[in-house]
Amino acid sequence: MEEIIIAFPSNCTDIETPLLISSIRKFAGKYSQSPIWVVTTKKNIEIPSKMIDFFNTMNVKVIYLNVNSDVMKLPFIGFTQAAAKAESLAKGKTNFLIWLGSNSLVINEPKEFILADGINLGFRPVHHTLIGSLYDKPLDSFWEMIYQKCNVDENKVFPMKTHIDGNTLRPYINSGFLIVRPEKHFLQTWAEHYKDMIYDEDIVEFFRKDELYTIFTHQAVLSSLFLTEFEKEETYKLPFEYCYPIHLFHESLETLQPESINQMITFRLYMDKLLKPEWRASIPIEEPLKTWLDDKLEEYTELTK
Repeated sequence: MEEIIIAFPSNCTDIETPLLISSIRKFAGKYSQSPIWVVTTKKNIEIPSKMIDFFNTMNVKVIYLNVNSDVMKLPFIGFTQAAAKAESLAKGKTNFLIWLGSNSLVINEPKEFILADGINLGFRPVHHTLIGSLYDKPLDSFWEMIYQKCNVDENKVFPMKTHIDGNTLRPYINSGFLIVRPEKHFLQTWAEHYKDMIYDEDIVEFFRKDELYTIFTHQAVLSSLFLTEFEKEETYKLPFEYCYPIHLFHESLETLQPESINQMITFRLYMDKLLKPEWRASIPIEEPLKTWLDDKLEEYTELTK
C-alpha cells in the first residue's frame, strides 16, 4: 500500500505536464518517488514519442480515459471524469490520492498530504470570489439551485475565506487541489453528480447567461457535495503555503503576498506568464528554484515542440 499517489489530468503535449512531474521528483522530499499518474483522454498513438520517453524515465504511469466524444464536449466533464477514474483505480493501492490541476508545481516536501486520522478530505479554498456565494449575503438563484440539486443542509454551511481577494464565502473549494481517501468515493460521487446535472435546463440557462458559470459550475457542485458528503470535522483546510496562485501574486492583497515563493509548498501557475522572463523577474523567486525553473522551462519548451 502506497502512502500517497499523485494524479493529475493532462493532454500530454503541454509544458505543464513535465514541469509538474519534475518538480515532484526534485523537491517533494520523502514523497519525491511516490507514484505519479497522468490521466489523459489522448490515445497512446497521439502522445509524442518524446513525452512517452519522458514518462518512462520519470516512472510515470499513463491512465487512458475513454469517454464518449459527445459527452466530452460538455464543460469540464473530462476533468471530473479523470478525477473519478484516478480515484477508482487508487482504491486499495494508496492511503491518499492527491488530485492536482496540471498547472501545479511542488517545490517543498508536502508533509500535510498525509491527513490525520478521522480526516477524509484535504482542500484549499478558491483563489477568487468570482461566482462564489458571499457568506453574509442571501443565497443567489444559482447557489440556491445547486444546493437544492445536491441536497445541501444549510445548517452545515460555514464561512471560508478565499486565497487571494480575502472575501468570506460559503464553502467554495478549489477543484485542482484535493486530498482524498479513495475508499470514500468522493471524486466519483462528484463526477457522477456533475455529469447528471450538466444536462439540466436550469444549469444550461446559467451557462447561457455568463461564461463564468460554464467554467466554474463543476467547482460549485464539488463545493456543495463537500457539505453533503462530509461533516466539517472530517475536512481539513491545508495551510496557505499549499496551492498558492503564483500567477495572481501582483493581484493579491499585500498581506497575502509571500516574501519568497520558495516558502510555498505547492503553487499554481499560468504558463503564459511563467514563460516570460520579465514576469518571473517581478516575482520573489530565489535560488535554487529560480535557476531550476529557468532551465526546465527552456528544456521542456523543446520537449513539447
